[in-house]
Amino acid sequence: MADCLFCKIIAGDIPSSKVYEDDLVLAFRDIAPQAPTHVLVVPKAHIADCSAVTPENSAIIAHIFEVIPGIARAEGLENGYRVVSNCGPDAGQTVQHLHFHILGGRPLALEMA
Repeated sequence: MADCLFCKIIAGDIPSSKVYEDDLVLAFRDIAPQAPTHVLVVPKAHIADCSAVTPENSAIIAHIFEVIPGIARAEGLENGYRVVSNCGPDAGQTVQHLHFHILGGRPLALEMA
């Protein structure tokens, strides 16, 4: 999508601090980190949010969850990490491109915001 921030990052039109990339996925550091380690993992195919996952694109999501542990290991998250995806405006999704936050590097609060 031409006006999607993450599509522009994937295309290289907007710089990012890349930590992982393959044919299906790009992972980069969040510009407003909420934890010492805060990496965003996005599919290169534009998928708006969790509600837009279909049988046709679900293999991409499975692949994301296959690469997340390797990213976490590379980031030194030996004591654990959190994976979060916000779906829709009421959940706090600000970019309408499916993405997963990997958060770690310190104990994280258990409360739900």
